[in-house]
Amino acid sequence: MGMMMSTTDIPKFDVILTKEEIDERVGKAADALVPMLQGQSWTAIVILLGATPFASDLLRALADRGIDVGFDALWLESYRDARESSGRVVVRADIQRSISGRGALVLDDVFDSGRTLEFARAHLMAKGAREVRTCVFARKPEAVPNGLDAWAFDAPPRYLVGYGMDDAGHWRGLPYLGAVPEQ
Repeated sequence: MGMMMSTTDIPKFDVILTKEEIDERVGKAADALVPMLQGQSWTAIVILLGATPFASDLLRALADRGIDVGFDALWLESYRDARESSGRVVVRADIQRSISGRGALVLDDVFDSGRTLEFARAHLMAKGAREVRTCVFARKPEAVPNGLDAWAFDAPPRYLVGYGMDDAGHWRGLPYLGAVPEQ
């Protein structure tokens, strides 16, 4: 049996963005999305689980700017608790409402290879979405050059935790964006 961590032992992560800085970045992403979302029906689709805090903050920021979108979720899996992507994406749970004829705004936590968003785009188009736009919280430096319509933060090349992002299921609930200290 390995050492069990108590629920109070949070390691000293390097703070990349404070809660206040996160709010500011989310607001800027909402500003970028407003012109794209006006005048048509849209459903925001959060990629579970990591993008959940970002999605709720972004939906509030859009509402503050007069934009109301539907909300649904798509549970995709590609990491399997490893820090490197397995390279394949599977649907764990599908959206619950019809997307037919609606725009889909796909929300994810981190953008790097683009594989997850490409999979989500094809999946939603096959379900009849009018168009698919994409927005993520953190864009990694090694990110493929296109495939994103908006993002909140250009992230450093670090392993991120907190604000929905995890390390083998831990630290999603941290109110700041942190990075695992470099050895």
